[in-house]
Order: sequence, then C-alpha cells, then structure tokens
Amino acid sequence: MSEQGHIELERAVDSLWAGRRHREDYGDLDALVESIARDGLLQPITVTSDGMLICGARRLAAIRRLGWKTVNVWVRSGISTTLGQLLAEQDDNLLHKPLTRTEEATLYAELKSLMLEDATGRQEASRFTSKQEKPRSHGGATVAPPSAGTIGKTREQAALMVTGRNAYTSMERINDLQRHAVDPAQPDNVRQRAREELDRIDTGGSITGAGHRIRAAQALAELDTLARDPAQPAGIRDTAAAGAARLRELEDTARPADLERLAELAVERAKTATKKRPAQLASARLRAVEEQPREFLPVRSFVYLWDELSTWTERYDAEVIGPALSGEQWAMFEAAIAETVTFLDAARAARNARRDTA
Repeated sequence: MSEQGHIELERAVDSLWAGRRHREDYGDLDALVESIARDGLLQPITVTSDGMLICGARRLAAIRRLGWKTVNVWVRSGISTTLGQLLAEQDDNLLHKPLTRTEEATLYAELKSLMLEDATGRQEASRFTSKQEKPRSHGGATVAPPSAGTIGKTREQAALMVTGRNAYTSMERINDLQRHAVDPAQPDNVRQRAREELDRIDTGGSITGAGHRIRAAQALAELDTLARDPAQPAGIRDTAAAGAARLRELEDTARPADLERLAELAVERAKTATKKRPAQLASARLRAVEEQPREFLPVRSFVYLWDELSTWTERYDAEVIGPALSGEQWAMFEAAIAETVTFLDAARAARNARRDTA
C-alpha cells in the first residue's frame, strides 16, 4: 500500500528512533496496547528515510511493549527540514493525546523561530533570483510563509498550528517562565518558583497568575539582596528585611496581582527608606531642593501607594494607636500627616490650574 509522498516498508522496530520529542508524557498506553494486540496496527507509523519517527510515538511505544520485532511503516519523502518534522509531529499530537500546556509552549517557540528563519531564507533567495525564476527557500513548501515576515504574524501562525487557537499571548507567557526556570542570572528561588509555576500550569493553573507570582518572586529576591548588602544604609536594609518578611507571610493567601503590586511597593519603599528624624528629614529635603533637582517616582507608583493606603484608617483602632506610640513615633506620624496635607494642597492647586487652562 502506498499513498502520495509515502512508501510503505517493513522495518525492524529497533531501527526506529524518536529523537527529541516535545511530548514528554505518553499517558496511559494500556488501551492502545490492547487494541494493537487484538486488531493489529491500523495506521502505520511514519518515519523519515533514516528511520527517525515523525508520527506515531505512542504507537511505537505500544508495539515495543508488545515485543514486536518488525513493523510496517510509511517512509515519508518531502519532510527533510526541521520545520517539516515539527509540523508533522504537531499534526500527530492534535490527532492523539494532547500536549501539556508547557509542551505546547516549547513546540510553539521552536516553530516560531523556524518560521522566522524560513521567511528570512525566502527573502534572501528572492533577492538573488531573476524575474524568470521562481524563488526557493530552505524548505518553504512545508508551511505558508508568515505575512511580510513580521514577528506578530508568525506568532499567530505558530500558535494556531500548535493549539488551534490564536493563543500566542499565553504561549509567550509560558515561554517567559521557561526562560526564567533555566536562566543562571536569576536567583535560585526565582528559578525554583518558575519551575513550580510551570508544573502548576500543566495541572490547570492560571498562566496570568503565574506571571504575577514570578514577578513578585523577583521583587522578593531583590529585597533579600538589599537586606543582606552591608553597603546599603541601615534604614534600607531594615525596610527591605521587613518588606520581605511581610511578602512571605502573604505568598499563599494574597491574590497574585495584589502580591505583585505589594512586592513592587516594598522594593520602592526599601530603596527610599531612611532613619532620619522628621526635623532632620525636612532639612535634608530642603537642602536637596537647593542643591540639585529631585528625582521623583512615577505616577504609577503613587497610584499603587494610595491604593494600598486607601483603607488604612479602617484597619487600625485610633484609641489603641494613640497611647501605644512612643513620643518619637508620634512625632514622625504627625510630620508625615502634615507633609501629606501640604502635598495635597499643592497637588490640588496644580490640578485646578490645569483645569483653568484646559
């Protein structure tokens, strides 16, 4: 039996090899083994001319379990490029046991890279081809070229090929986690968190939540670094240590988006922390204004800060706080309130002035 692009041959099972496959979990093979033992191999395995597996990894595993010595295979011509082999494997995966989300993302990343390379090859070939000749590529017949060679279009095509959906955003986010998991420049706890998040995604966890948690883990690592750095002022080290401790308390209970936001705030507070008294602080700020322009934090940071503080009066009992604070703590509290009111007046004036000129 043969069909276009295939030659059916009998091959020794030991001569077939799978190479590197994106599928890592073949699932329960018992039913497939029973079916092949009862009815035979209804659909031959597809291989390249040198015996490398293209389609049928689960069938090959099943017949090896049955102890077969030889098997009929389709030898496929016309799939000689890495991209063609990947596409054939992807077709096989869609028809049989689905890939996990992280396996999909790995296949997506490789497809995207190869498609961009394929498009570049076509563009280079067309530059040096006469008008009478048809441009050729390095295997371009295996897949339609990405429109205009753009990365965005290639991402969409790769995602559709792997998942059947325009899910490249999810694939890119998983790829980002995969890079963090193996990046030696990342702290150990960040790499470990990335591996945990990838496992969680494969069991149905949220990809968006994983992104929030990995960014919170990076902020936590930065806080730990600041807290241990003897070159930092004591105020920064103490604030960083306190922020890191608080984040660890909230890791398992806070919503992922809130955890990331609190982590960013903790880093900002640590980097701007000081142990100076209120009067000394006011004097230092005045000198800073006189000596050089101040560097302000972005509006986004201000919004995060006041989102966090918006309900602070509901979380404390004034009758308990009043007598509990020391004289120094009370003076710092009053100074912060006074400066807040001053800031409010200045911001309101600027806001009104903008409205008057609008």
